[in-house]
Formats: sequence, structure tokens, C-alpha cells
Amino acid sequence: MNRVIPGLPLSLGITVLYLSLIVLLPLGALVWQALDVGWERYLAIMSGARTMAAFRVTLSTAAIATLFNCMYGLALAWVLVRYEFPGKRFLDALVDVPFALPTAVAGLALSALFVRNGWFGAPLAALGIEVAYTPLGIAMAMAFTSIPFVVRTVQPVLEDLASDVEEAAATLGASDLRIFARIIFPAILPAFLTGASLSFARSLGEFGAIIFIAGNLPLKTEVVSLLTFIRIEEYDYPAAAAIAATLLGFAFVMLFLVNMIQLWQQRRIGTGD
Repeated sequence: MNRVIPGLPLSLGITVLYLSLIVLLPLGALVWQALDVGWERYLAIMSGARTMAAFRVTLSTAAIATLFNCMYGLALAWVLVRYEFPGKRFLDALVDVPFALPTAVAGLALSALFVRNGWFGAPLAALGIEVAYTPLGIAMAMAFTSIPFVVRTVQPVLEDLASDVEEAAATLGASDLRIFARIIFPAILPAFLTGASLSFARSLGEFGAIIFIAGNLPLKTEVVSLLTFIRIEEYDYPAAAAIAATLLGFAFVMLFLVNMIQLWQQRRIGTGD
């Protein structure tokens, strides 16, 4: 019998081997190290004041960054799809800069811009707004590194939307806001939620872009990824494994939500709703 993909067993074996060595083996080692800690030791590590504060800072700033990305990313995707203007290709290329730019470079650039004597930091400081070395700076760094997820998941769906339904609604007297709320947004909602989930998951594990602008003050501006690194430097591998495994669990929850959203979208398209 002819196969659609020639050499499927060989290519599948190579793919599984690569996935096992690069992804599954390190994650398995991390989980195994975390399980070796023991339930009581794990609870003691996770209930510590510094660990709880790090998770609180990380989750809250990741939520703020994701909320910003949802609003600005949707607006940016809309502009790139629906309008023609000089420099559109350049703006579209800039969306992918956070993917190509080393996160440490992004952190250094943001720190230089938003410190009290920086280009943006000085006028903001005059208004009483501190960005660098505050949770606001952490949220800004997270938003910078994760905004492409929202734009790149919503943009192709907007491009594929047929305009006939919108035109029909307009001829029936529907306003632009009503057309967007009742026709366009429900169609892009699964992609929008997927982008938001991926943005949140990326923000949870961000490290390089944050450490330069956060100030890294324990109990105040210390994030989970940095605390994990500190525990490793202290040779406290059980604590590092427990914290990292918990952060990994949050990431898996977000990926599970993404898969559920995609499954819902497929069923929705299949039923013609």
C-alpha cells in the first residue's frame, strides 16, 4: 500500500527520538527530582514567604501583560489586516522582533529607557510614575516578549473572514460596533483566546527580559524564574525542582486550555455554528 508520506516509520522514529531527548527527557528529570522532594518538603518550600511572594508577583504581572496584549494585540492585528498605509510591511515585520531578539537585550533596552533618567522614565517620573524596578516594569517586559502570540494567532483568522456577511449586516443598518461584536469577534474568539493563553504561558516563564528591569527585590519584585535560578546557585536543587515543577504545571494547564479551545473551534466549524 502506498503511503502519503514516504518513509513514515523512519521519519516518525526520528521525530519521537528527537522529542524524547530534547523535551521529554529534561521534563521527566525535572518531575522526577520534584517527586523525590516528598510531599511535606514540597509544601514547606511552596508555602515559604519568598516563594509565595514570587508566585504572586509572577502571576499578577503576567495577567496584566496578557490583558494589555489582548487589547493592543487585537488592535494591531486589525490595523495590519484592514488598512493599507505606508510602512505597513515594516510594522508587520516589527511584530516578530520579540521572537528574534535575545530577551536579555530586550531587558537591557527597556531598563535604559525606563529608569528615572531614561528617555521615557524621566517624564514618567515627573508625573510620579515609576516603571523600572517595579511590578509595572515586569509587566511591560512580559508584554514585550509575548505580544506576537496574540497578533499572529488573530491576524490570519481576520484575513480569512469573508466580507459578504459584514456587508449584508451593514446594508441592514447595523453599526460598525454591532458588526464587530456580533459577527467579527465571535469568529475570531477561539484564535483570540488561544493567543491570550500562549501569551500568559510565555510570560510565566520569562527570565532574560525581566531580571534587568525588575530590581529583583525578594518579596517585592522577584519572579519565579529568578527564584529558581537563585536556588540552583545556592545548590538547593530540591527547592529549585519543586518551584520549577510547579511553574511547569501552570504552563501545562495553559497548554491544555489552548488544546481545548482548538477542539472547541473544530467542533464549532464542523457543526456550522
